[in-house]
Amino acid sequence: MKPQYWALIILLGAVWGCSFLFNAILIREISPLWVAAGRVSIGAAICWLVFLATRKTLPTDWRVYPQLLLLGILNYSIPFALFPYAELTVASSIVGVINGMTPMTTVIVSQLWPGGERATWNKVVGVLIGFGGAVILALPSFDQGASAQVVGLLAALAATCCYALTLNYARRFAGKVEPFAVASTSLTGAALVSIPLALVFSGVPVITLPETWAALIGISVLSTSFSFLLVYWLLPRVGATNLSLNTFITPISAILLGVLVLHERFELTHMLGILVVFSGLVFIDGRLVKGWRKAVA
Repeated sequence: MKPQYWALIILLGAVWGCSFLFNAILIREISPLWVAAGRVSIGAAICWLVFLATRKTLPTDWRVYPQLLLLGILNYSIPFALFPYAELTVASSIVGVINGMTPMTTVIVSQLWPGGERATWNKVVGVLIGFGGAVILALPSFDQGASAQVVGLLAALAATCCYALTLNYARRFAGKVEPFAVASTSLTGAALVSIPLALVFSGVPVITLPETWAALIGISVLSTSFSFLLVYWLLPRVGATNLSLNTFITPISAILLGVLVLHERFELTHMLGILVVFSGLVFIDGRLVKGWRKAVA
């Protein structure tokens, strides 16, 4: 694979890791529902500009649009609200690590999904190790009796389950709907759902701090529209397996930003949990495991 593609994969993981920093800044002034609503609305607008500039085409079959709406709800509206909700009680760096467990929840969902990818032994081992790491990450919360933190961790884990569902659900659009059309229309559907919900349950948002506006622009432009457009551009060039390596970069980016910018405190238990989660990712990826087995043989 070309060095510039590796650089873009690393960039993608780093930019997605930034979203947890942006969330932590945004929830100081606005609710998690408005974080999601603002992110998908601005992200959709930018995607439409790119869509029109590149002269892509929309699907002509009207039956596709309810499916794209469902995709937008599962892939954007729900997880984009759950992650900032989790950060109300859990450090952004820890939430970023939980997000890195998406490949593990995907293995489980794919196993149950009709026609989904069957799990291999290394993926099963990786899932078990990864969830063991999640339990270790939650141990400090149990020790302190912080039930709110446990709820936050579960919310972040539920967001990864949404991603796992959409990774399987989105396969129906492959080769049938232009990828840029999928991004633009599903983000628009997410905005149509997220804005009314935010208005009903959180009222009209009031933003007074410049850093809040900066974080909203950052998470919408960088961590939403730019990231998903880059994914669709990279996928046919590097393949799904190589592209999935960004899941190793995103937690590292979230940890570094959380510690350096937000001055989040890291405990030894958290470090152990992170190492265990990363070990699970290595097993699920499989390439290092296969190399090790060949070396032993």
